[in-house]
Amino acid sequence: MPFAYQNAEPLGVLVVEHRPSVADRLKAQLERLGHHVLGLARDGWEAVAAAKKLRPNLILMETSLPGLDGIDTARAIVSGQPVAVILLTGYAGAELVRRGREAGVVAYLTSLDQRRLLEALAIARERLAEFEIIRREGRDLSEALAMQRLVSHAKKVLIRRLGLSEAEAFRHILERRLSTHRSLPETAWTIVEAERVLARFDFAGGLQLVSQAVSGGRRRGRSAENDKSPARSR
Repeated sequence: MPFAYQNAEPLGVLVVEHRPSVADRLKAQLERLGHHVLGLARDGWEAVAAAKKLRPNLILMETSLPGLDGIDTARAIVSGQPVAVILLTGYAGAELVRRGREAGVVAYLTSLDQRRLLEALAIARERLAEFEIIRREGRDLSEALAMQRLVSHAKKVLIRRLGLSEAEAFRHILERRLSTHRSLPETAWTIVEAERVLARFDFAGGLQLVSQAVSGGRRRGRSAENDKSPARSR
């Protein structure tokens, strides 16, 4: 439930916003909710440097930034440290969401409404909790981040194939890990590999149907040509 985390431990937040009035409003909202705003950044490159220095749990970031945009900034940061990124955007269209998911964005905020902010923060906490589970299976941060990327890929497969939410997909992976007595990366790899095999079979089946249709068309074409050709004199 979105509000299950409302009274949980405060988050350390980096706000990335080039408009001072919006940055100040976000800072005030977050602090009223009990979170710690560790710093403010005005553009993508400044955000990358601030994230390395401050090590926030959460980054709340405008999509349209000077220099690097919000999605490219998220990709640069998430590849090197565990952090949840929420993008502030006027419209979360399908293409933006697709690019954001690939870059590691966990949620989108289309207004500064308090309820929507709470919902986005709850999603961010879910992703952070998932990473803590993943981290326990990794030998170090680098391995845990690589494992997180594999698990993220497996979640995308389950979301696409089974219509699950992201949280449901992660629970599915954990349940499958327990039932098969495999490690988390082995379980995620199995799901990803199953998708690859299925895709190959789909492609092979489609290729066979196309080949049959083309062959049938050629036979029909030759038959029509024979029908149109003048009869041979006996």
